[in-house]
Amino acid sequence: MGLSEDIDAVVSRLAEGLEGGARVRLEQLGSRLKELALRKVVSSNHTVMELVVASHLLSKGYEVDVEHVLAPDLVCDVYASLNGESLIVEVETGFVPPENSTDPVAYRLARELSKVARYSKYSDYFAMAVPPFHILQLPYIIFLPPEERARWGIEYFKRLVDAYYRKPPVKLEELLEAKLHYVYVVLVDTLKLIELTAREYFVTFIERPAALLWRAGWPLSELPVNEARAEALGLQAGYTGA
Repeated sequence: MGLSEDIDAVVSRLAEGLEGGARVRLEQLGSRLKELALRKVVSSNHTVMELVVASHLLSKGYEVDVEHVLAPDLVCDVYASLNGESLIVEVETGFVPPENSTDPVAYRLARELSKVARYSKYSDYFAMAVPPFHILQLPYIIFLPPEERARWGIEYFKRLVDAYYRKPPVKLEELLEAKLHYVYVVLVDTLKLIELTAREYFVTFIERPAALLWRAGWPLSELPVNEARAEALGLQAGYTGA
């Protein structure tokens, strides 16, 4: 099946768990995503995850939009509102482009950190949605309050993000004020998700294996593979920000 057919099939299955206006809205979102698919704006695995998240939020009474424009150059995956409060959800599948095949961890960390910094300021709550086979490469520092981030070396991660994202650059203030409230672990096969607080996700998926990963240099205690670019930005080998 093509992407349009996949969207129809997923919407049909998800709609069985919704009623009334929520079901109608899900069908509308599916139609919008099919239009974007025809224009090759969205990808298949990413789109299905958006629909699972949208269905979950609709079932909780949220008003939901997908591919929602936040600013002239910024579009979020899912935007929801309920009782005067807003929620943005960004889907991350774990994809690494071929040009980053030699520095995938650095790329993922910079991408995901920049996502939290750039998007979370546009809503009251911010969440990321991931499949169970992708663990977010977010550093411990993003789970700390802003005053602690400054003390534990957020500048190191600012330089790392700058190595990958400069148009537009992520401001230091955005990294200091970035907020992550929830992580949705999306099981596409069953069209279900598990909702965790950011703290629950950190403890379950990041903190426990961190001791082993840090021995191998995670989170980036060594220079990224592209050393020339890293050195130009002042990143120092062996510095973890502590």
